[in-house]
Amino acid sequence: MVVKRAVMYWLAFGLVVGVALLMWKPMVLVYGIQSAGLYAAVAIPMALVLGIVHIVNLSHGEFMMVAAYATYFGARWLKIDPYVALVPVALVMSIFGFIVYRLTIRRALKSPELNQLILTFGLGIALSQTVNLIFTSQSWKMYLDYVSASATIGEYDFGIYDFVFVAAAILLALGLRLFLTRTRMGKAALAVGQNPRGAAIVGIDVDRTYAFVFALSVGLVGALGAMFLTKQAIFPGVGGPYTMKSFCLVAVAGVGNITGILWASLALGLAEALMNSFRDLRDWSSIIFFIIIFATILVRSIKERKA
Repeated sequence: MVVKRAVMYWLAFGLVVGVALLMWKPMVLVYGIQSAGLYAAVAIPMALVLGIVHIVNLSHGEFMMVAAYATYFGARWLKIDPYVALVPVALVMSIFGFIVYRLTIRRALKSPELNQLILTFGLGIALSQTVNLIFTSQSWKMYLDYVSASATIGEYDFGIYDFVFVAAAILLALGLRLFLTRTRMGKAALAVGQNPRGAAIVGIDVDRTYAFVFALSVGLVGALGAMFLTKQAIFPGVGGPYTMKSFCLVAVAGVGNITGILWASLALGLAEALMNSFRDLRDWSSIIFFIIIFATILVRSIKERKA
């Protein structure tokens, strides 16, 4: 009952904020929702790994970067649209993720958390530096006509393409929920995430489940890398900020809380868009997620002390 009441309060608060922004700065609402879609879509696969494999993947954004590069050069070579290359790239990235798990992640699962963080952080650096050595630090961009699609409401003109990331985030959230609750493999993954030892006792192959979930996460973020390429320029360091923002959103929402990630992404997107709407505050918008994660840790620490 208390949980439902808290949800209702948050929904009412969100409705008030949305109406206020719509009346005061409607474009903040549009751009905030668009940014939130991208942030949530990238963060959800990280949450999947953290919730089931129990490891923070600090190379998460670098996997997206690698997929974006693969899509760029594959699409140019085959002369196809990035969306045509999306599924093959996702499959290749899944295989790559499986190999990375078997060679590195698997060996660190029983290590201290600091060792796991160092491992995935080092893996991210290795990926970005390898791409830098092969393709240099030059940025690459695909120019696609449909990306410039726009709409006009009253006196406001705005791009509508970025809503594709909103759709991707919603589909990811719904798809993963159905996978985890309706499929045999998904239920096994949930069981492993909740109690690995108990899952092993009833016959679930824990290592195989971990490998599958990690490969699935990398495949999903690989598909998002192909989508990311259609809108953004890519360079070796492009994935780093998305790793940090994804970690921030997962920390705010809580482990395994996919719905919470959607709401946290919306808050982050709106906060950044609001700051970007003021010329004097634009340079500060990139540190909003640090403020959010600091506030979250502070509030949770206070609650734990009171408890």
